[in-house]
Amino acid sequence: MAEYKVLIVDDSTYMRKQIGDILFPCEEIKIVGQAASGEAAIDMAMEKMPDLMTLDNILPDMRGLDVLQALRPLLPKTKYLMISAVGQQSVIDEAFELGVSDYLVKPIDFNRLTLKITEILKGQ
Repeated sequence: MAEYKVLIVDDSTYMRKQIGDILFPCEEIKIVGQAASGEAAIDMAMEKMPDLMTLDNILPDMRGLDVLQALRPLLPKTKYLMISAVGQQSVIDEAFELGVSDYLVKPIDFNRLTLKITEILKGQ
């Protein structure tokens, strides 16, 4: 059974915990880290080389889209799932142009989140 490495990026401790709690029971998923800022996310991603990053767009030091733009060329095999309260179509369009696999607007349905993560990791 393949094991997928996931990095959770959100400035909210509550959201990081919620996403972690959802993914923890999945045997094929290993949470390799949690970051509360863009700088920490970039450093952690370069060290841990995750298969998937959940990425909030509103971080204390930069936008999640900036993190995505910085990491895509360096980690081309990593998949990115944006989870953000920012639901403007222009931001969503920019995220897809930068290479996200999907974009979920908060508040999120946690069953849908589980399904999306599974789909992205299995390449569907």
